[in-house]
Amino acid sequence: MNARAEYARAACPHDCPDTCAMRVTVENGRAIKVSGDPDHPPTQGVLCTKVSRYAERVHHPKRLTQPMKRVGAKGEGRFEPISWDEACEIAATRLGEIAQRAPEAILPYSYAGTMGLVQGDSIAQRFFHKLGASRLDRTICAAAGAAGLRYTYGASLGMLTEYFAESEVILIWGANPIASNLHFWTRAQEAKRNGAKLIAIDPYRSLTAEKCHQHIAPKPGTDGALALGMMHVLITEDRLDHDYIAAYTHGYEQLKARALTYTPARVARICGIEEATIVDLARLYGSTRKASIRMNYGLQRVRGGGNAVRAIACLPALTGAWRERAGGVLLSSSGWAPVDANALQRPDLIPGWPKHQPRIVNMNQIGDALTNMGDAEFGSKIEAIVVYNSNPVAVAPDSAKVAAGFARADLFTIVLEQFQTDTADYADLLLPATTQLEHLDVHKSYGHTYVMANLPAIAPVGEARPNTEIFRSIARAMGLTEPALFESDEEVAAQAFDWSDPAFNGAGWSTLKDKAWIKLDIADAPFANGGFRTPTGKCEFYSEALAQAGLDPLPDYLPPYESAEHAPELAARYPLAMISPPARNFLNSTFVNVESLRATEGEPHVDLNPADAALRNIADGDQVRVFNDRGSMRARARVSERAREGLVVGLSIWWKKLAPDGRNANEVTSQALTDLGGSATFYDCLVEVERA
Repeated sequence: MNARAEYARAACPHDCPDTCAMRVTVENGRAIKVSGDPDHPPTQGVLCTKVSRYAERVHHPKRLTQPMKRVGAKGEGRFEPISWDEACEIAATRLGEIAQRAPEAILPYSYAGTMGLVQGDSIAQRFFHKLGASRLDRTICAAAGAAGLRYTYGASLGMLTEYFAESEVILIWGANPIASNLHFWTRAQEAKRNGAKLIAIDPYRSLTAEKCHQHIAPKPGTDGALALGMMHVLITEDRLDHDYIAAYTHGYEQLKARALTYTPARVARICGIEEATIVDLARLYGSTRKASIRMNYGLQRVRGGGNAVRAIACLPALTGAWRERAGGVLLSSSGWAPVDANALQRPDLIPGWPKHQPRIVNMNQIGDALTNMGDAEFGSKIEAIVVYNSNPVAVAPDSAKVAAGFARADLFTIVLEQFQTDTADYADLLLPATTQLEHLDVHKSYGHTYVMANLPAIAPVGEARPNTEIFRSIARAMGLTEPALFESDEEVAAQAFDWSDPAFNGAGWSTLKDKAWIKLDIADAPFANGGFRTPTGKCEFYSEALAQAGLDPLPDYLPPYESAEHAPELAARYPLAMISPPARNFLNSTFVNVESLRATEGEPHVDLNPADAALRNIADGDQVRVFNDRGSMRARARVSERAREGLVVGLSIWWKKLAPDGRNANEVTSQALTDLGGSATFYDCLVEVERA
């Protein structure tokens, strides 16, 4: 090893529940290797294939390393370099003029390009709040599930990942952890070796489903019905923990009445599976308290997603599985981390707050928002958009409408990016942002109960700046003087959490910075004696908050918007349901431009059941066109029984410019929102497929 080589400790920033601890080998100021930290218990020294190649991404030959302004038409992606001073002056002039006249005509657009609390939404949020800009409803991924948990448990809370290894039954529901939750899969495999039975519930026979003892493939969007059918069996066969129900749940009698309407025969028709499958699943689940459920976000990306999560979350309270540390359910553990959102984001900076609250724009409907020229309901048209930590032209639904909005000649667009993405091609100003190895940050996790520190391993590449510094620079150029806009990353990191929370046991930012991670102090079986964070302190089968909002207070099954049940005429024209789960080698649209990973993934493809392929005269390997009224995409057909009959699976999500036809799966997805949380309905989508 070169004498000048050294290690730095970092945290993976990407939208994954594992939030791995990383060791970065630095030589002569350059990151030459990124590996998993063996000292971090959740990571155990192992990174996924994508992040193990993170150094390729940091030092990619096409990294953006200097500010640029557009010189071609929007969407062409032609730019010329400028100085930071000129870039900040252009941004300050344009944003300042709009802010003075119509501040809500400015919209930030960001999501989880980094999960970091500092580089995510600290100085950026403070900046937009100070301007009085429109607020963004950041709901594109997980909001339906989060709402379902909030109305049931009081927050995004669940069992501790390490104890899945002790479970006797594990339901892996709407999840493909081999591709998207590697360290949970390690625990599940340990349980399997110890005799546990693993059941995958997924319309698609994923890599994970292939390695489970049983795969149950319901129709997309019917998971809520399946959970209610399981309840029916648990109740009628008295596989319940009556003491737990009496002491720690609210609304059992109402839930019982609802569940008894979901007979196995009815649920079998809804889900497209055998009646005996439902009965056997419920009996297996109810046979032990050491029964655990790992949900993931795929099952809540449909009309009834919030209700589906509520229904599944009720199951361990019915059987008393919460009494055991190896029992319960996990969708997200993020609520265990005591984040101080008000200190980070400072909503009190909004002029006139809280009496005046700027409008909220749902990020899933950015296509409609950008093409709306202003009306009494929507308000003034959006005149400026600032995109960071996201690539909406590729990842937002109803993609053709999104691109049309970004193509508006009168829309002033700033994009903070590491690469020239599909969205970057539409920028007026393209500003180079640092990667995780070049800036400071702090992280919580939604898959384990550690909080993490990320310290810069190398200097910024070229002229790249952290998101925080970019917003400070623009604020300075605008002549803003609010001290909160100019706090350092260290100062912001120190405000990220409520350090007085008992979970920290007296630790603070200095401890986290020194140790790189802190395990939150949470009981092994967190709900063994109740203690839910709901208004009643119990698992709320019946939610008074939902009732007061005019919504169904009990979990129920809502058929997908685009289904034969709900829209028979649409289903007659577009009889195939399409889902677009993550490809193993991509993470949302991140890593698509890393050549080694894209080469492994090959080309855009869709999986089609042999029966559906035969009806359409499609052979394995054919180029096909997937289409509906919103748009179309082309892909290579893989004819396989991994897709249940009536299902098309397009593993995603490709940059459009790197797809052969310049399109991806979001050409056909819709801007419709979920029942709870206002989330995206990516998997609530009917299409037809034909040979291209």
